[in-house]
Amino acid sequence: MSTAPVLSDAAGIRRATLIGGSAILMWATLALLTRLAGPIPPFQLVAMAFGVGGLTGLAVQAARGRSPWAALRQPPAVWALGIGGLFGYHFLYFLALQTAPAVEANLINYLWPLLIVLFAGLLPGERLGRPQLLGAVAGLAGTLLLVTGGAGLSVRAEYLTGYLAALGCAVTWAAYSVLSRRFGAVPTESVIGFCLATSALAALCHLAFETTVWPKGWGWAVVLAMGLGPVGAAFFVWDHGVKRGDIQTLGALSYATPLLSTALLIVAGDAALTWPVLAAGLLIVGGAVVAGRGLAKR
Repeated sequence: MSTAPVLSDAAGIRRATLIGGSAILMWATLALLTRLAGPIPPFQLVAMAFGVGGLTGLAVQAARGRSPWAALRQPPAVWALGIGGLFGYHFLYFLALQTAPAVEANLINYLWPLLIVLFAGLLPGERLGRPQLLGAVAGLAGTLLLVTGGAGLSVRAEYLTGYLAALGCAVTWAAYSVLSRRFGAVPTESVIGFCLATSALAALCHLAFETTVWPKGWGWAVVLAMGLGPVGAAFFVWDHGVKRGDIQTLGALSYATPLLSTALLIVAGDAALTWPVLAAGLLIVGGAVVAGRGLAKR
């Protein structure tokens, strides 16, 4: 199997980067949708949403006249990467939130865009792009302001397990994104299997650790929206982007996720517009502009 990404020309790379970047917009809606879904336990919500995403992928394949199962016949290494990336990230994320303060856990978790930029520089044919690195660092600084609200961080030894789990989140997602590029010949439709496997494993975790709480009223529509968007289509377009686009630029642009997520919560009345939010916006948008200029030059 070829390990090289399928790249055609500069326009194709920019197009694939934009397609992958649409995942950032979808992931920005996740916090608001999670709130609207109601008090559903996290593993149950992951199982339901990824189930919707995977089944929708199967339906789309069938509607296009393709065998729904053809894309699932992949080598064990591909399955290990996909399931480890999707389920492994969410498992570690919930472990981090349960064993460490949410502010610190989220901040450590959001090291993954910077790690993508750094890891991508190790890929064959890639070099560490200065604009992307500067954009990622600016984004990290903005996220620090956004997550902490301008207050200091309190690092305590008793939360070491949670900190390590959050760091594991960042490393897991960055490694999944970068290593996916090594399997450029694997069709994006393989994400269907990753979603279904993640749904099944999350369901087992739910049965083992949680009490079932079913959605009420519009909560079902919210879960459906999650499965179609941030926990469904987003992973398909991200796979396309990291395999065929500029992965370093995608990493730097990913810091827009917490900013846009906060903006949606402000619009919904669940968060306030404060000076740290404005300053974070300037840093993150500025970093995105720098990273975008780097893509244009490349």
